[in-house]
Amino acid sequence: MAKTKTVYICRNCGADSPKWIGRCPSCNQWNTYVEEQIVQSKTSSSIATKTASAPPIAIDEIKADKIERLSCRIIELDRLLGGGIVPGSLILIGGEPGIGKSTLALQIALKSDRKVLYVSGEESPEQLKLRAERIEGKNPLCKVYCEVNLEQLYNQFEIEKPDILIVDSIQTLYTDLIDSSPGSLSQIRECAAQLLKLTKTTHVPVFLIGHITKDGMLAGPKVLEHIVDTVLQFEGDHQHVYRILRSVKNRFGSTSELAIFEMESDGLHEIKSPSEIFLSNNDYSLSGVAIASTIDGLRPFLIEVQALVSTAVYGTPQRTSTGFDNKRLNMLLAVLERKAGFNLASKDVFLNIAGGLKVQDTATDLAVACSILSSNFDKAIGQHTCMTGEISLTGELKTVSRLEQRITEAERLGFKKIITPPFSKKKQVKTFSDIDIIQCSKIEEAIQFIFKD
Repeated sequence: MAKTKTVYICRNCGADSPKWIGRCPSCNQWNTYVEEQIVQSKTSSSIATKTASAPPIAIDEIKADKIERLSCRIIELDRLLGGGIVPGSLILIGGEPGIGKSTLALQIALKSDRKVLYVSGEESPEQLKLRAERIEGKNPLCKVYCEVNLEQLYNQFEIEKPDILIVDSIQTLYTDLIDSSPGSLSQIRECAAQLLKLTKTTHVPVFLIGHITKDGMLAGPKVLEHIVDTVLQFEGDHQHVYRILRSVKNRFGSTSELAIFEMESDGLHEIKSPSEIFLSNNDYSLSGVAIASTIDGLRPFLIEVQALVSTAVYGTPQRTSTGFDNKRLNMLLAVLERKAGFNLASKDVFLNIAGGLKVQDTATDLAVACSILSSNFDKAIGQHTCMTGEISLTGELKTVSRLEQRITEAERLGFKKIITPPFSKKKQVKTFSDIDIIQCSKIEEAIQFIFKD
């Protein structure tokens, strides 16, 4: 007889409890427990019982051979994964609806030269065929299988024996081990655990497509991100053409990487030079615009910082930022008023990072401050001038990481001047012939140089 029990599962971290509690003791979040009916059958067959586990061995006896990665035939995605797909890895691709998750997964299947099993629980074969006709790439070894039952998927996997398995999506899968609806927390957690067992025993890489909730959590519980090996998350607005794919977690590579794609009618196209899409091609200068040399992950690129300063209409001035931390914006405004002597207390300040990029690099502080002053003075900054530097609470410009790479990228794009903090005495920076480097130790010196005319 099947045994039924009622559990309460936290939507945030996946912790369970036999009774409802207001605050989760694991993640300290309030009102996150939901009730679920779970029916477990002792006679149900599972993937875990069909795959034999390897006996334990001493760590000294493990052969540390170099792993040969599989190429996706998408250069930016290979770089984001750390050099390619690691055999036996479980990769989760998440993002908002319509942002390009299924398109990227189908491109991986069609551009690969290996045997791919594409399991779809959301679309019919005819719908996948229509999308495949628009996407570049043909793979005669790619097979489509529309199924939502995990046990049936596993049986078909044993028949086809693919080199790559793609599941679209994890929220549509269900297993007979648990009697609950697909997409519930218990189903997602159990199906992900079973697929992890599958990929580790067969060494076949598995791609999972995961939706996000209104709180931005991938496919529901946070525990799903702990199960998988790699988490790739799309950022940006699906109504725009540019998509940013960021590595949130990667056990086989760096997590400080991102890839930028452009969504077109024939699929996602790689952007190999991000600086060119984040900078405007205007031949004239505008007030309130400053160019910052930043680094996200290991890649340097230049971005356009836009600011608008106006007289406050209401009693309390507004401070609004898009793509930049609002608390850090308030801190920079306080530094400009206290250390540089500019009165912005009665002004509305609106800040925007062009291109829909979310910036976390503190080296953009100088460009943010200069764009605000440029809008306040209604005076444009030189078109061929860019800047980089972190502003401290004392008004000093602090040394930033990988300064040489930032200057090299600015020189490559044709900028003639770059304002930087003083070079570190311990590290020598190579000389540059096509760009002038202006070193400033305080915010007042940088402002005086930019607005000296």
